[in-house]
Amino acid sequence: MSSATRLTAHILPFALALWPGLALAEPLKVQLNADIRSNQPGVNRDAGSDSVMMNVVEGLVTQGDGGRIVPALAESWTVSEDGTRYAFTLRDGVTFHNGEPLTADAVKWSLEKMLGDENFPCRNFFDGSRGAKITEIAAPDARTVTLTLETPNALLLPLMAQTQCGGMGIVAQASYNADGSWKSPIGTGPFAFGAWKRGESIQLIKYAGYVPHGDAPDGFGGRKEALVDEVNFLVVPDISTAIAGLESGALDILPYISPTEGAKLRDEKGLAITAEPHGGIVTMLFQTDDPLMSNLALRKAFVAALDMPGLVDAIMGGLTTPNNSLVASKSSYHGDVQKQGYSYDPAAVPALLAEAGYKGEKITILTNRRSAINFDTAMIAQAMLQAVGINAEIEVLDWATQLDRFNSGNYQVMAFNYSNRADPALAFQAVTGSKAENANAIWDNDEVTALVAQVTAEADPAKRQALFDTLHQRFLAELPLVMLTNSLDVSAARPGIEGYRTLQGIVRLWGVSRS
Repeated sequence: MSSATRLTAHILPFALALWPGLALAEPLKVQLNADIRSNQPGVNRDAGSDSVMMNVVEGLVTQGDGGRIVPALAESWTVSEDGTRYAFTLRDGVTFHNGEPLTADAVKWSLEKMLGDENFPCRNFFDGSRGAKITEIAAPDARTVTLTLETPNALLLPLMAQTQCGGMGIVAQASYNADGSWKSPIGTGPFAFGAWKRGESIQLIKYAGYVPHGDAPDGFGGRKEALVDEVNFLVVPDISTAIAGLESGALDILPYISPTEGAKLRDEKGLAITAEPHGGIVTMLFQTDDPLMSNLALRKAFVAALDMPGLVDAIMGGLTTPNNSLVASKSSYHGDVQKQGYSYDPAAVPALLAEAGYKGEKITILTNRRSAINFDTAMIAQAMLQAVGINAEIEVLDWATQLDRFNSGNYQVMAFNYSNRADPALAFQAVTGSKAENANAIWDNDEVTALVAQVTAEADPAKRQALFDTLHQRFLAELPLVMLTNSLDVSAARPGIEGYRTLQGIVRLWGVSRS
């Protein structure tokens, strides 16, 4: 039996039993390479979870094309002269998926519930520990929501728009059980959350009550019109099986193929291959609390051993170039300083290893097979490191286990990607901080943390540029991690699927149709 036949045989009995009339409706079938971790926006999440939820929920604001902040549930907003009070005017006529109207009181309740949840990792962007400090959420009238900050913060709106925070998606109170525990998302987006068969599939259903606004899609905003009645996310971890499913029609869209797979499929008749860069960062992380990796000379030897152009070309299918800065290559803040990067110098490695007192101890690189980029990064880097006398070994974990190891800080080196950040300051925030307070912090330096706080609060572009320049120079000097390049969204769709985009690592399903 072929892999395509096996995939179809696996999918159809379940789908037909769960959704009578499915064959007539023919839902859009989208691959997930792993099941979502939860269906609560921003909680126990990963990129796949975000992809599903960003089609279901909406926040007050969101990211437009190029990372601009654009309206979502708020049609407009104003900021007080002192920068501490934001007043959002809600769009009229919006309803939750259960038919309840969206009101300012409902938004206030949802935001307070979200920010009061200790399991919501993004709460530290709004309690003053890593970002803005919201001191009050108010609903002075039915269509106005106000947020008051302790001090001005130029990044409040980008922080609210982050996809890893679920876009600060507003949900109805009925999303929670009577005891306050999470039940299931009742949002306001173009699709409602349907059936979730864990480990197999997630169903989204077009919300008939959604009223599109705007003339055209704009990132995660603009016109969000569901053009299909149903979407079926299917968990298909094996890429070969997924490609066979795409070719047979058992799948319509593969949103997360690797650049190398995209390059292979480019010549397939009728398949639409897209490759779009964004601000996600592809890295190798160092645990600087580890007895070996705490040694700067050893980290310098590690970096000097990596042929960066060759490594990036191999893992990204020749579709992009290295960027050794946490400031994205497409950012307006990526200037001459940010173009400075690592030097490939294998001849310098022996002296650096001697300085480090390295005696051939094993260094383990954690990776996973879910992300071909992570896996290929580890494999190619291992060969380069071993060629200069660094005893690098690879440990392949399932993605959930690797994420747990990342969150606990239990590793030496790890191939790891961060999702897109709407502003370079947020990329620095993602990797800086106290390891004692946050075990997944990478760059633990009080002076650097203070610089990140400065650039987060600063609104003047020239002053921000100077701070980003200083941060990049310190980044190269201290080597808390290896920054390889920015992420690419590479996807493949069957003939007849029109309007599809993977945007900043998120599967965007509005505006997608089948001809």
